Amino acid sequence: MRAETLRVHYASYGELIVTQLASAPFPHPQRAEGHQYKDRFYPADKHYSDSSVAIFIPTGFRESGKTDFVVHFHGWRNYIEIVFNQYQLIEQFIESGRNAILVVPQGPFDACDSFGGKLEDVDGFKRFMEELMDALHQKRKLKTKEIGNVILSGHSGGYRVISFILAQGGMTGHVKEVWLFDALFGQTEKFVAWLDLYHGRLINIYTPHGRTKEEAEKWMTDLQQKRTEFLARKENEVTRQELEKNKLIFLFTELGHNDVLAKHRTFREFLNASCLTALR
Repeated sequence: MRAETLRVHYASYGELIVTQLASAPFPHPQRAEGHQYKDRFYPADKHYSDSSVAIFIPTGFRESGKTDFVVHFHGWRNYIEIVFNQYQLIEQFIESGRNAILVVPQGPFDACDSFGGKLEDVDGFKRFMEELMDALHQKRKLKTKEIGNVILSGHSGGYRVISFILAQGGMTGHVKEVWLFDALFGQTEKFVAWLDLYHGRLINIYTPHGRTKEEAEKWMTDLQQKRTEFLARKENEVTRQELEKNKLIFLFTELGHNDVLAKHRTFREFLNASCLTALR
């Protein structure tokens, strides 16, 4: 499903723009020669040359003084078309009725790799968001270039690029929330530092298998030792009110790794409980 097909497919929900940005994650010098993971090699021309960025503006979106964004980062062996289809991001975004713009940059294309390319560079996210705003302004989708609240969402390997954005992306003051969908594989110290300095909100949902459970439990133990407040619940037992009022949330789920975004409409539920305003 290519860009034009995607645009037509989602036309009833709003406007989907797939464009190329110079500040997109790739290409990047660190992957100019490709990437080796275990016994497989991922050549640069096939996996690290796509500078596509998908931008979804929902029907009914109203521009105010500043524009809010949800920026979602996919995990391994994925690309934009599959992300929208498998995880139903646009459908859930519409169901939530939030007055914001959804952005999905292309990361490593269909590769086993968590590297975030240019968005891991110092001020890389700032350059990305500024170019994104310029593009929307030039396309006459926005009248102003003022950025409001930013939510960073990541599934699986998407955790890494988010952690670097928080540490050195240049726009950390705009980031109000971070959502990790079975994605806390490491870089925990960067998330801790962001919470300590900027007092944002973080929701971490994790599954029984893999390192995310181990990393989440280790973090919760550290928090208990420091007597830092957090909420720990089973994913199917947490209430909307709890999601809205707590700053640091750990949700355990029995769902599989690829089910945590869509099977229980969890992306929608996080949107509903977020800092974003409603369309109406």
